[in-house]
Amino acid sequence: MEDKYPRPSVTVDIVIFTLRDRELKVLLVKRDVEPFKGKWAIPGGFVRIDESLENATKRELAEETGVKDVYLEQLYTFGYPKRDPRGRVITVSYIALVNSENIKLEATTDVSDAQWFLVKSLPLLAFDHKKILEYALKRLRWKFEYTTVAFSLLPEKFTMSQIQNIYEIVFDRKFDKRNFAKKIISLNILKDEEIKRDVSHRPPKLYSLKKNIGEIVEIL
Repeated sequence: MEDKYPRPSVTVDIVIFTLRDRELKVLLVKRDVEPFKGKWAIPGGFVRIDESLENATKRELAEETGVKDVYLEQLYTFGYPKRDPRGRVITVSYIALVNSENIKLEATTDVSDAQWFLVKSLPLLAFDHKKILEYALKRLRWKFEYTTVAFSLLPEKFTMSQIQNIYEIVFDRKFDKRNFAKKIISLNILKDEEIKRDVSHRPPKLYSLKKNIGEIVEIL
């Protein structure tokens, strides 16, 4: 008897952003299987029948890139009927912002390579991954505007210039130095720290974050 409600397949796709060499970059993998063999894509894959979405996301990310132990947030569900040439596939996307200094990429399973790419200079992507990535970038910028997530990329003690630099990279535009500092200080989210005196010139003022990372605050 024909199934009255055919079951679609479910996948997960993971958009991993980082700041490297003063640029916003995203992690992509080169597919080693059809469809789109040899094309770059967002890391991800099929969810197993006995697997949660979260566990599938962690497994796929580790298998394809070697990246582990990162905080992932569910982004959006993409379900256009013809988005995958293999059949009816619904994908649940996730987003993460990581410090990539200590991450060693290892391409395994069904991918041949894993690399960081400039967000503003991407190769042609497989499936509808360009659309997913564009949506993820909008979410990232929203989180920078309305939460303290940007501070997760800073050391425990940082300068105002370091904060501004991160915002300029993510939004791909310049901010007025005086107005930016005035706005950040007015939010009462920073704690003044002791200034290091072991330099010949006037040292920059240091701050630390009083709020929790990710707490909702209207930054911009």
